[in-house]
Amino acid sequence: MDGKEAIKIIGEARTDQVVVTTMSTVREWPTVSQREDLDLPLIGCMGKASSLGLGVALGAPERRVLVLDGEGSLLMNLGALVTIGAQAPPNLVHFVFDNSAYDTSGGQPTPGAGAVDFAGLAVKAGYRAGYTFDDAAEFRENLPGILEQDGPVLVALKVPKGWASAPFPSRKTAQAMHEVAAVLKR
Repeated sequence: MDGKEAIKIIGEARTDQVVVTTMSTVREWPTVSQREDLDLPLIGCMGKASSLGLGVALGAPERRVLVLDGEGSLLMNLGALVTIGAQAPPNLVHFVFDNSAYDTSGGQPTPGAGAVDFAGLAVKAGYRAGYTFDDAAEFRENLPGILEQDGPVLVALKVPKGWASAPFPSRKTAQAMHEVAAVLKR
């Protein structure tokens, strides 16, 4: 499935969830987001989106949190799967855009490119459910039900190499953290 189409599908389904993005997703999410005040772009924080998403989910249990991760980023911090599984935040949905490459650093293949079952790993690590989609229509059809499930849930999205083309956003991570924290305190 096209990564931009997956971003669009998530954007259309998003209501008042906090959205944590990193690497390729941080570039494309601003093109669809209607709630910048609830967006946490992690620029230069490869491997940390899932950990930050967990912290937000635990700190704001009344608010759903969507993490838009990449497989390269997740591979750099696989321990986060076990930590998330153990903490079991019911309000966390973890999307992994799997293109089998480190696109933002030159397109090198990720370890285990194309062979890693991220949804299976997540379930074995304690996530309540895991899904894998490579078809946009099937993803669109299933996403509303996934967003209603108790988490943590991991959704692996098979996307092509080089899918993100938008520039990195000018809104910086620290600024976004202050803005999102202010919204969550209301």
